[in-house]
Amino acid sequence: MDFAIIMALLPALFWGSVGLVSSKMGGSAAQQTLGMATGALIFGLITMFGFVMPNGYYMGVDIWVVGLLSGLVWAMGMAFQFLLFKQMGVSLGVPLSTAGQIIMNALLAATMLGEWTSVAMWIVGIVSIALVVTGAIFISKPDKGDLEKSKIDSKSIFYLIMSTVGFMLYFILPNFLAKIGYVSEETRAAGHGLNYMTAIVGPQGIGQALGALFIVIFVLRESKTMFEKPTQKNLITGLIWALGNIFMFASAANPHVGQTIATTLSQLNIIVGTFGGIFILKEKKSSAQMKAIIFGTILVVVGAMIIGNIHAFA
Repeated sequence: MDFAIIMALLPALFWGSVGLVSSKMGGSAAQQTLGMATGALIFGLITMFGFVMPNGYYMGVDIWVVGLLSGLVWAMGMAFQFLLFKQMGVSLGVPLSTAGQIIMNALLAATMLGEWTSVAMWIVGIVSIALVVTGAIFISKPDKGDLEKSKIDSKSIFYLIMSTVGFMLYFILPNFLAKIGYVSEETRAAGHGLNYMTAIVGPQGIGQALGALFIVIFVLRESKTMFEKPTQKNLITGLIWALGNIFMFASAANPHVGQTIATTLSQLNIIVGTFGGIFILKEKKSSAQMKAIIFGTILVVVGAMIIGNIHAFA
């Protein structure tokens, strides 16, 4: 169980680095999205041709549909998150995006996937989510003197909602489609669930690339600049994200962890993203803000630790 939780924490490290690396790589939201999706596609194809197929994992139509769908909605979530980062900055955008994802992912996994099976688990789960969300609010709290300069406006709220919906669907689709029977229990359970989650990575990468192309060309309308150098540099961002992705899906498939715990622990990227934005990207914070950030971080860690051990309360 200890090793399983450690593995479930790795996505937080990799995903928390995404905003930092993409900011260092530069480029528009469109270039960052396409570059990242291409990096994820490369990782997905290497996984599919280098591991999944040689080991004879099942790759039927249902695997392709699940992978493509989750990749398409991921592209939507990622594009709007990059727009959010450019609107708010990484140290503010990450905690707000994280809070939205924690609320939706944990509650949907608990209800739609039925992972919280007792009253005690529901009470503990809701308390732990409340701690994480409260922590995110403290982390993203603007300084009193900067309230009128705050970048939290209608546009940023729209970006936040759209990115949250995209990531929510990306997280829950693989397990939900198995839950309702579209993917057979035999397929889902093979290799303790790891075969299924690994098999969808290749099709998912293709869905990510196709979704990113569509968004860049038809939504963000940046087709003329989409293959310039910043896009190429953000391949690195995609590879970093893909490492977090494979660990997250592997953890979600682990019966000792599950979707709710895996997604919640992965959202500890709030710590990496927030402090990385401050100390690496040099996003300025006042003394009062730093105190609120430290207090909020403690709440987030405590909440994540509780939900990481929620099965002990069953």
